Amino acid sequence: MAVKKNDFIEIEFTGKIKDTDEIFDTNIKADAKNTDLNLDVEKLKPFIMSIGNKMLPEGFDNNLEGKQIGKKYTIEISPEKAFGKRNSQLIRMVPLKIFNEQKINPQRGMQLNLGGQLARVLSASGGRILVDFNNPLAGKAVTYNFKILKKIDNQDQRINALQDFLFRKKFPFTEKEKTITFQLKEDEKQLEKLIEMMAPQFKEILGMKIKTEVKKSKQPAAKK
Repeated sequence: MAVKKNDFIEIEFTGKIKDTDEIFDTNIKADAKNTDLNLDVEKLKPFIMSIGNKMLPEGFDNNLEGKQIGKKYTIEISPEKAFGKRNSQLIRMVPLKIFNEQKINPQRGMQLNLGGQLARVLSASGGRILVDFNNPLAGKAVTYNFKILKKIDNQDQRINALQDFLFRKKFPFTEKEKTITFQLKEDEKQLEKLIEMMAPQFKEILGMKIKTEVKKSKQPAAKK
């Protein structure tokens, strides 16, 4: 059976840098054991995703439509369709005080999260640090070995896969009349706007509206 755009599938894959054959991403336990990646191997599992909806790098995602379930594939992706070309404008001087505020001692080659962006220190001299904000895989051709294990038709699994990807969290939910209601705890109320921002994706991919419902905490009974 061939899969098509918007299908939800369960997929296992290993991504490698073409020139070095170095694994940079995998959800296959056997492959993960042969890498230096900081992965919790026992927790690895196949990825549930919707085809054609940017849940994987563009070049990988675009190659999934029409593939057969259960068949192994290997594809090669150019830098432009993988993680982009290197951009010289993303190499910037950053004041040392920015690092000091985060209690970081910058060293050449260090990779870190700086202002919500993955960055690599190119040089550290005096009070200014040269930092590369390009994706570490920018400018590199990559390959993916993958197999589509099955198509996901269960609606709860599809909703959970999409909210896990978009929210990085799974909220309890109910489904009625083409509307998903995500149930938030009282201390999660600030996440309402984030969820509402993702309404177009749920409409396009699942054909469903979304809304939120904040459940108030039960107050302890008054003492008599």
